[in-house]
Amino acid sequence: MILTLVVFAVAVVLWTCTPLDDTFVALAAVVALLLFGVLPASALAVLGGSTTWLLIAAFVLAGGVSASGLPARLATSLVGRARSVRGLMHLTAFALLLTAFFVPSTSGRAALTLPVHRALRVNARVSRALGVLFPSVILLTAVATLVGAGAHLITSALLEQATGQGIGFGQWMLLGLPLAVVSAHVTAEVVLWLFTTRADRAEALAGQARPLDASDEPTVRFAARSEGPLPGDPCSSSPRQHRQFSKLTRPEITSLAIVGVVSAGWLTESWHHVPPEVTALAGAVAITAPRLGTTTLKAAFADIPWSLLLFMAATTMLGSALVSSGAAHTLATLVSPSHLLPTVIAVSLLAHLLIQSRSARSSVLVPIVIPLAAAAGMNPAALAFASTAAAGFCHTTTASAKPVALFAGAYQPRDLLKLSAVLAPITGALVLACAVLLWPHLGLPLK
Repeated sequence: MILTLVVFAVAVVLWTCTPLDDTFVALAAVVALLLFGVLPASALAVLGGSTTWLLIAAFVLAGGVSASGLPARLATSLVGRARSVRGLMHLTAFALLLTAFFVPSTSGRAALTLPVHRALRVNARVSRALGVLFPSVILLTAVATLVGAGAHLITSALLEQATGQGIGFGQWMLLGLPLAVVSAHVTAEVVLWLFTTRADRAEALAGQARPLDASDEPTVRFAARSEGPLPGDPCSSSPRQHRQFSKLTRPEITSLAIVGVVSAGWLTESWHHVPPEVTALAGAVAITAPRLGTTTLKAAFADIPWSLLLFMAATTMLGSALVSSGAAHTLATLVSPSHLLPTVIAVSLLAHLLIQSRSARSSVLVPIVIPLAAAAGMNPAALAFASTAAAGFCHTTTASAKPVALFAGAYQPRDLLKLSAVLAPITGALVLACAVLLWPHLGLPLK
C-alpha cells in the first residue's frame, strides 16, 4: 500500500510540476507497479491483451533504436567490409538477419534498409540481385524472433488458448534462429546463381564507407579494386576512417544497452517470471526517458502502425473463435492426417497466393493445424510452428508482402517468379528438415 501511495504521489508531482509528457509519467508509474508486483500483468488487459502490449512496447523500442541510427550503422558497417560480390551478398544477408532483433516489423526493416541498397554502387545485374535479396532475406529471417512478425504472436496466443502453453521468446529464438541463419545464406547463394554471372561473382570490390552521423543517410560505395579509391572518399583501410566509423555514439550505445537488457529479460523469463510485455514496457520507458532515451514517447507513438495492431487483434479474435467454437475442428476433419507435416508446410508455403497478410494466414491456418495435429497424435506446437515458419515465404508477386513492394523499383516482376520457383521448394525442405531433425532436439518434438 505504501509503495502504491509513493508511486501515485510521485506521478502527481511529475504531472503538475514538470514538463514531462503526461503519458510517459503514467506509463512509467504503471511499469513501476508491475515490476514491484503491486499490479498483476493481467491488469494490462484494460487496454488490450498481453500480445498487443508486447507489440506496442516493441514498436516503441524499435522507434528509439532506429532514431539512434544503430541498425543502419550495423548494416552499413557489415556490408562495407565486402571484398567480392559473393561476400557482399552474404554480409548483406547477415546484416539483414541482425536487424530482426532491433525492428519488430518486416516492412519497418525494409524501409530502414532501403537507403542502404540505394547507396550501393555496383553494376546493374548485381544491383538487381540485391534488390531481390533484401526483401527475401528480411521475410525469411523474421522467424528468428517472436516479435519478428505479428503472425508469430498470433500463433503463440492461439496455442496458449488451445493447449494452455504458447511459445516464449527464448524458445522461439532457439527454434527459429538456426532456420533464419541457414535461410539467409541459402537465399544469398540462390540469388547469386540466378541473377549474376560468373564474371560478376569473381569481381573484386573495394569497400568504401563513410561514417554515419545523426542526420546522415547510410552510404556505402564500391568500386573495382583496379580502379583504386573513389575520388573524395577516404580509403577504407585508413586508420582515421576506421576509428570514426567504428566508434558508437551515445544514442547508439544507449539503444544497444537497452535492447540487450530487454532481450536478456525475455530470454530469462523462466527464472524471474516477469512477463515479456512488462519487460518490453520497461525498455520502452527507458528508451523514451528524458536525457537517457534516444526518442520521445510522442515520436515513437507516431510511428506505431496502429492499424496493424488492430488488424492483428481482430485476426487473433477470429482465430480464437475458430478454436473455441469447434469450427476449426470441423474443418480439420476434412483433411487426411496422413502425411500431415509435409501437407501443412506445402499449404503454408502457397497460402500467400490467396491471403496476402502474414497475420491473416496464421489466423486461418493455425486454428486448423492445432486440431489436425491432435487428431493425428502429433504435437500441436510443432505443427503450428512449422506452419508459421513456412508461411513466412511470400515472394512470388510484388503484392505478396510489403517488403517486396517497397523494393519493387529494384527488380522486374518476372524476377520474383524466377526466384520463387527455386526458393519455395528449398524453403519447404528446410522447414521440413528442421521439424524432423532439429527442433525435436531443441524441445519441440513432433509427437
